[in-house]
Amino acid sequence: MFGIGTTELLIILVVALIVLGPSKLPELMKSLGKGLAEFRRMSTDVKRTLDAEVEKAEMEQKTAEMKKQMFPEKPDTVTPDSAKAAQTAEAGKPAEAAPAGETKEKA
Repeated sequence: MFGIGTTELLIILVVALIVLGPSKLPELMKSLGKGLAEFRRMSTDVKRTLDAEVEKAEMEQKTAEMKKQMFPEKPDTVTPDSAKAAQTAEAGKPAEAAPAGETKEKA
């Protein structure tokens, strides 16, 4: 735990006992223990959430790859972009002109 050995921990406890006194030390240790337990619980929860999100993203990526392998895109299929390009090309063509002697309106 934080690179503190048994000897160092014992020295810290003796100094805390001298500074705080025997009456306040148990209360301090109890609140410190509760704080560490809550921190550990929250860090475990965050780790679980992150692991679940990573697993979900990996599954979505694998699903997309499998769909791509099972249903490859065919170049002859009509996509909305190719249909729009075809309409634009047709709209750009000039209309067939009537023969020179004929008119649309007859007088």
